[in-house]
Amino acid sequence: MPDQTIYNAVEKQQITEAHIALIDAIKGFASQDDIKRVNLAYEWAYKVYSGQRMASGKPYILHLIRIAHIAVNEIGLGVSTVICSLLHGINLKSSYSLSEIEHHFGKTVSSIVDGFNKVSELRTERLSFHSDNFRKLFLSLIDDIRVILLKIAHRLYDLRNPEDHSKEKIDQFIYEVKHLYVPIAHRLGLYIIKAEFEERVMKFESPEIFEAINEKIKATKKKQEAYIQDFLQPIQRELIAQGLDCAVKWRTKSIPSVWAKMRAQNVEFEQVYDLFAVRIIIKSLPKKEKEDCWRAYSIVSDIYQPNPKRLRDWITTPKASGYESLHCTVKAPMDKWVEVQIRTERMDEIAEKGQAAHWVYKNKAKHLDTEEWLNQVRDVLENPDQLNFDYTYRNANRYQSDKIFIFTPNGDLKQLPVGSTVLDFAYEVHTQVGSTCNGARVNNKIVPIRHVLNNGDKVEIVTSKRQRPKPDWLSFVVTDRARNKIRKYIKEVEMQESDMGKEMLLRKLKNWKLTLSEDVVNLLVKHYKTETAVDLYHQIATGKIELSELKKYLVQQAEAEKTTTRAEKELPRSDNKNALSPLSTEAEDYMIIDNSLSNVNYHLARCCNPIPGDSVFGFVTVSSGITIHRVNCPNAGRLLERFSYRIIRVRWKDSKDSPVFQSTIRISGIDTIGLVGEITKVISSDLKVNMRSISFDTKDGRFDGRIALHIKDTEHLEQLIHKIMKVKGVEKVSRLK
Repeated sequence: MPDQTIYNAVEKQQITEAHIALIDAIKGFASQDDIKRVNLAYEWAYKVYSGQRMASGKPYILHLIRIAHIAVNEIGLGVSTVICSLLHGINLKSSYSLSEIEHHFGKTVSSIVDGFNKVSELRTERLSFHSDNFRKLFLSLIDDIRVILLKIAHRLYDLRNPEDHSKEKIDQFIYEVKHLYVPIAHRLGLYIIKAEFEERVMKFESPEIFEAINEKIKATKKKQEAYIQDFLQPIQRELIAQGLDCAVKWRTKSIPSVWAKMRAQNVEFEQVYDLFAVRIIIKSLPKKEKEDCWRAYSIVSDIYQPNPKRLRDWITTPKASGYESLHCTVKAPMDKWVEVQIRTERMDEIAEKGQAAHWVYKNKAKHLDTEEWLNQVRDVLENPDQLNFDYTYRNANRYQSDKIFIFTPNGDLKQLPVGSTVLDFAYEVHTQVGSTCNGARVNNKIVPIRHVLNNGDKVEIVTSKRQRPKPDWLSFVVTDRARNKIRKYIKEVEMQESDMGKEMLLRKLKNWKLTLSEDVVNLLVKHYKTETAVDLYHQIATGKIELSELKKYLVQQAEAEKTTTRAEKELPRSDNKNALSPLSTEAEDYMIIDNSLSNVNYHLARCCNPIPGDSVFGFVTVSSGITIHRVNCPNAGRLLERFSYRIIRVRWKDSKDSPVFQSTIRISGIDTIGLVGEITKVISSDLKVNMRSISFDTKDGRFDGRIALHIKDTEHLEQLIHKIMKVKGVEKVSRLK
């Protein structure tokens, strides 16, 4: 043992007790070799610092041992950091070199000691952790992140024992802690250390305000205790009744926290609305942690009115540091607000000691993987704004982050995906409740069915007998159950309405002396661009297709069919073989229309612009040869009636290399942006059809257009019309010529 003759009896006892307590603290995870290394470090430090004292007169060696205590017991560090706590700076104050330290204690210890020395030399008068440049410089000097954690332990001891240093030193330490170590402690989840740092900084910077608030807290302590006991009794009674094994603690908010609220709200101490913080710590199995926390929340919010704006759910989405807890603020008796924190024992351990505790807790059955969690510490310090700090931890719990828990009025718990709406919840309760859902009371506030729910909401569905599922509901529900139930109902209603629409059409056709045949149905389906006959009947039933317009269309088609039939019947079968022999074939008495017949003088009538595939006839004119007309040409009836003797039978020649013919179509519908471009793209690019002219007029959101085209035959034209009908906004396409 080192020589202790330079210390008095009390000091000897303090040093010995501190050393023994340190060894006891590490026995749980240190091997015998580790303990030997710690004892060796203690002997080195005792030898080098023998007789040296702090400004207060305390032995310097006692200062080093107590820093080691903080590193182990309050931050969760291990053997290497304990050794460094005893040896930091020793190479600068003695003949011991870094190489000797490495030889006896290993590379890790020498690296931490070297990094600690470098960081200690930095000028910190104007530092700020929010300065990227300083942060980069600070981290660039550190090979092992335990350097920062050792500095935190060191500064915590310094602020607890200000008498050990000069005023100038304490001023410097306060500045460092405020601007550097408070943000770091917060980011690492060392919330207890952070709170103590803040309290000691305030006590140093604003002692009068600190003492004034402290005195007010002390003066009201008995009232606070009586009040909080009255507040807790019904909660504790109900927790026991519900079978939740919990420990309930409470405290007054920290003085810096109270002062921050007074400034932010511009109020006096007595008006701070959430002066108390209650913590409910649940003994829970890992698989039931989240559910148990929400059950406890349900109990608290059943007894006291919660403030939804103050609900903080760090269970579903833990903080970057690994912190998990459910925070809510409820209105207690006398209209006072009390913050309630709900967490499990595991969560509380992490909240107390930050990320280090997470890894300790995770590895209780085996040796702590220090390097793994230290790498996470470096990651969060180098990327202060990133969220995915602990990749392993966050991914292991990812299955939880996409779920929320919602309470029924009876306190039943429903689990839904994140983003679920009131309507999703209603269908989760019951299909009939969902189908008649007209809104809800969420936390006693009326909201619409589209309202997106949050974790812990209490939802009471409001129903109406007149309410029915609507197609637009599908645009905002997120659960498969709700979506399937809505689709099923809509499909059933559509089938019922389709049956009604079919009956309506049958009645009307009977009145119009028309027959409902498969050909008529197919004609209407094509004209109104519906997918199936069922869709056609549904649109008739819902009034989207007006029966008067439908009648007009069918009458027009019937008249056109009559005209075609009449024209074909009245076309003469020429007996004048001599007159027509140059234009006839042996098989049939037809004139074959072919552009290769250069010795035959014929042309296509401009009044109807016939094209290959049209039913046509020839009319012998007096001066211009033969004119080819469509049988349903507006002039066909007059020509057949007055000049039947000048009519000849003609037909188109079958040819793959047919010439192109001009035709004009009319297009109408709803005017939308880019519509003309879409139509011309279909004509020119998709079907390779040349356009001779195009004109479009728009009025009151509708358009009417005419396009002159060069096409091959009627089949080509029908294909083109079918394509154009698929363009969004187009309602009708018809051939003019």
